[in-house]
Amino acid sequence: MKRRTFLSMTAAAGAGLWLPPAFCAQERDAASRASMSAARGPYDNLLILIELKGGNDGLNTVIPYADPLYYQLRKNIGIRRDQAIALDERTALHPALQPLMPLWQAQQLAIVQGVSYAQPNLSHFRSIEIWDTASRADQYLREGWLTRAFAQRAVPSTFVADGVVIGSAEMGPLANGARVVALVNPAQFIKAARLATPVSLHERNPALAHILDVENEIVQAAVRLRPASIDGNTSASTPRDKAAPSGAAMQFSFETRFPAGAFGTSIKTAMQVLAAGETSHHTPVEGQGVAVIRLTLNGFDTHQNQPAQQASLLRQFADGLVAMKSALTELGRWDDTLVMTYAEFGRRARENQSNGTDHGTVAPHFVTGGRVRGGLYGLPPMLARLDGNGNLPVGVDFRQLYATVLGPWWGLDASAVLQQRFEPLPLLRV
Repeated sequence: MKRRTFLSMTAAAGAGLWLPPAFCAQERDAASRASMSAARGPYDNLLILIELKGGNDGLNTVIPYADPLYYQLRKNIGIRRDQAIALDERTALHPALQPLMPLWQAQQLAIVQGVSYAQPNLSHFRSIEIWDTASRADQYLREGWLTRAFAQRAVPSTFVADGVVIGSAEMGPLANGARVVALVNPAQFIKAARLATPVSLHERNPALAHILDVENEIVQAAVRLRPASIDGNTSASTPRDKAAPSGAAMQFSFETRFPAGAFGTSIKTAMQVLAAGETSHHTPVEGQGVAVIRLTLNGFDTHQNQPAQQASLLRQFADGLVAMKSALTELGRWDDTLVMTYAEFGRRARENQSNGTDHGTVAPHFVTGGRVRGGLYGLPPMLARLDGNGNLPVGVDFRQLYATVLGPWWGLDASAVLQQRFEPLPLLRV
């Protein structure tokens, strides 16, 4: 298989930035970390991207509850102050994000506010293209930003692939050049037959074939189990060793309980991919399997009846993130994994007449992992400084998030990949 082969295995601001205060959490021994880093490759640090597709409403996610303008702009859909989860004297989380509080209290959850780019485009198609390629608003690039990163420094050939995409057939930041495996969401193929794995693939790339075997097993398990157990979890009365069909690839027996639904199933699939990358039929393999995994949570284009819809989505996100952290800890990967959300844009500050919100500019994004320096970053919502279209000012260019991944996380030349210098954010512990 050639290095850049595309593998698609599917079934068909004016104010200064707000940085957190110094933390007193215990750091690992610097000399030990330096020695460990010298023996590791950059892609032993895993990146997991979660796309909040449709454009999540930031103001009802990370809430400026102390600003009276918030409730003037959102008389019907604003989150009541007594329901919001206070992070400090002016900022709170949507109540559906309560499961994330242990991560916040452990200082392993960073929230970057005011993220967008200059001259934002409010078309779904064009704006996600800008995010995927890390281009300027007036620039058209062909390759995804991760594709360019892997062209600068190749992922080890011992890895199964550069990246795995789950829950979407779109390659996004891995488009046009990266070695990508796109795995279907089992919930979308509950009535589908077993996915075909060519015999030759077992000979050419047994580790990749094993990952596809794992996916097939999850699909088959979903077919057999009751709808309430569609996420592939075995019930309390079902022994784990009976969850897999005879002759199928063995799954890692997680103690983690994954949430029901498509997003929970995608997370379980992602964790099984990582487990399969660690071993192939219980035979150790070099590397950690893949450098990046991308997941998609759909449904954030909330033009109408937003409150219930967004609450459900944020609950899925929070429960999924908690399960992901638990599973990564089981695999020994939490400290070398960086999880980051992204989306094409945010929503307008003022609610519309359909109890929803329309396309806007900035949004907050979440970053978590065992080496994340938690806290609030970026520019808090400045509701008194809306532009002529009712949009919030941009505080952080989204490419600063990418520069943080490329530079501090992977040790690459971020400026070469992004074609411009962007200052990384201080989100990582030394």
